[in-house]
Order: sequence, then C-alpha cells, then structure tokens
Amino acid sequence: MPRVLYIDDDEGLRLLTSRRLRRHGFEVETATDADSGVAMLAEGGFDLVAIDHYMPGKTGLDALAMIAALASPPPVVYVTGSDETSVAVAALKAGASDYVVKTVGEEFFDLLASSFRQSLERRALVEAKEEAEQALRASNERLAAMVKEANHRVANSLQILSAFVNIQASATVSDEAKSALKDTQQRIAAIAQVHRRLYNSDDIATIDMAEYLRPLTEELQATWSTPTSPRKVNLSADPLRLKTDRAVSLGIIVTELVSNACKYAYDRDKPGEVRIRLTQEGECFSLSVEDDGPGFDLAARPKGTGVGTRLIKAMAQSLGAELDHGEGPGARICVTAAL
Repeated sequence: MPRVLYIDDDEGLRLLTSRRLRRHGFEVETATDADSGVAMLAEGGFDLVAIDHYMPGKTGLDALAMIAALASPPPVVYVTGSDETSVAVAALKAGASDYVVKTVGEEFFDLLASSFRQSLERRALVEAKEEAEQALRASNERLAAMVKEANHRVANSLQILSAFVNIQASATVSDEAKSALKDTQQRIAAIAQVHRRLYNSDDIATIDMAEYLRPLTEELQATWSTPTSPRKVNLSADPLRLKTDRAVSLGIIVTELVSNACKYAYDRDKPGEVRIRLTQEGECFSLSVEDDGPGFDLAARPKGTGVGTRLIKAMAQSLGAELDHGEGPGARICVTAAL
C-alpha cells in the first residue's frame, strides 16, 4: 500500500483519517506539527504527505517550504478550510500537488483518497517521463558517438587510400598514369574533407559549405601550384548548409572543375587564377567556376581521359542540377540546384 504521512494537530481527526484511508488502500502515519512531520519525511519511506493549514507554531505553508527543501520531496496534498481559497492557491504556487477542502463527514475522506491517487499517478507519470527522456538522451549520445567513430574510421581509411595512391604514383613512370593518380587523390581529398567536418561537428546531417570548401580549395591551390606557375584559387561562398551526400557531390564537382582549369586553362610556365563562387538564391544554390584561359570547345574531344567530365555530369545528376557553360574570356561553368 502507498505510505502516507498525515500532518494535523487534531488528534481525533488524525486517528479517524488513518482508519478511513486504510479502507481506501493507504498506509497512514501521522504527525502533530510541521517540525516532527518534516523530520519523519527526512528519514524517507513516504510516498505522499497531506498537511493541514492551521497548526501550532508553523502553518502548513511553512511545512510546505521545509518539505520542498528536502533532497527528494514526496507529492503534497494541502488541506484547507472551505473559505480559504487564497490559502489553497498559495499552497499550489508553493509546490503542492493538490488541495482538499476539509469538511465534516465521509465525503472528506473520499475526496482525500481520490486526491492521493491522482497525486501519486501524476508523480508516476512525471517519473516515467523523466526516465524515458533520460533513456532517449543516453541513446542519442550513444548514436552520436557511434556515428562520429564511423566518420573518424572512414576519414582514416580515406587517408590511407590516398597514401597508397601517392605511393603508386611515385612508382609510375608514365606521365599519363601519374596525372590520373593525382586526379584520383584529389577526388579522395574532396570526400575526406566532408568526413573531417562531420567528425569535428555536432551536426552530422548537414555541412557548412563555406567551411567545407575553404580547406578543399586551399589543398587544390597547393597541389596545382609550382614556383614557376602558381595557381591562385579564390573562393566566395554564401553561408549555406547542404546535406552530407549533396556536399560530397558538390565537392567532387569543384575538385574536377578546378583541376581542369589549373591543368588546361594556363600554360605551364605562367601563373593563373581560378574563381569559385557559391551563392544561395531562395530555395536554390548556384556554383560557378571560371578562369581566364582560352575557353573550351564543347564539341572537342577531352584533353585528358574524360573521367572528370563524366564525374561532373554524374554528380550534377545526383544533385538534380543544371549545368551551364557560360560565355566569357575563359571557361565558366555554372551548376544550379535546389537546396
């Protein structure tokens, strides 16, 4: 049976309440004043407490404040007179779970028992809610840790793969093979950048594209620059976020377009610049990559293997994007897609 403490200075009412509520399924112990009642509560073991307002020394409101200061206070049902609505309101504001108007007759004990049950049910619901929320938080933390660990492992694997490709490129004598392996390294780097961002971010669903593209373009600039033919890669990006898979696709497109511009737009012994601009326009984003080279002929055969062109088209298709080869003094390619 639920164990209840009833605090009231009326000895006759205490005894009668104890007997009547036992019939309703409650085990009732009593206290004569606030101090002795709170002392009993501090020892623990009570599921609920009922307090009368008028008592010698300290009122029920004083007892309510003392109970609220306990480490784990039980629900409190406040007992008031019929003309003490303001007292009942004050008790509820101070933390009481419910209040019951003291009357003469069996109806009072029925109301008291009903209030006890409702208060205990509310406490059980609150505890169940807190346990569920705690379990959900723990589950989310475990899931986030697992995802971060997975991203960390993927990033490490990509770094190892890039190192293998570099070793193979060093052992290859064919210039064409070296160029193809170098391109492969850049593609791996574009994907690895996403996983590095995911591993260091609390948001594992989307990527800040400005933060993602900045180190990627710096790597591309360092890769394709030489002392005699520096390649400057300028980035201008609006603050927008894309889902992870879309960020990867866009990163590969940037890698291929910048690599093509660095390789084919300028002579090997001359400097050159590649400009990247990412903008948001309503529910769409637009990416443009341009250079100041001689431009290109869409009908001409690719200067390289053609893998880069196929990758660009495949990634654009995965984004549901439109490709536009803009006119200018050099090459200008635009990619437009929904966010």
